[in-house]
Amino acid sequence: MTADRISGAAVPYLPRGVRLHDDRVRGIRVLLAPERVIQLDPVGHAILSELDGKRSLSDVVLTLCTRYDAPAEQIEGDVQEFLRGLMDRRMVFLNDNPEGAS
Repeated sequence: MTADRISGAAVPYLPRGVRLHDDRVRGIRVLLAPERVIQLDPVGHAILSELDGKRSLSDVVLTLCTRYDAPAEQIEGDVQEFLRGLMDRRMVFLNDNPEGAS
C-alpha cells in the first residue's frame, strides 16, 4: 500500500494540454484534457487550484490544512486519493526530483 502513496517531496502538476476551466454556461469548474472533461466538486477544485508545478505535495497539503482548518491526515488522504486517480488517467503528473539534478 505504501507503493501507492505519493511522496511528500514530489511536485504534482498538470501536464501540457490539461487545464482547469470555468464553464460559465453551466456554472461549474472542470478539468479539461484532450477529448476528456471531468466535472470538479469543491474539494477537487481546491486541490487542483493549488498545483503550480513548483510546490511539493507536502506544501499543497499544508496550504489546504491551513485554509480549511482541517487535520493533516484527512487532507493528505483526500489529496493522495484524488491525485492518484488523476495520475491513473494521465491528467496529473509528478516531478519526483524537483531540484532537477540532471
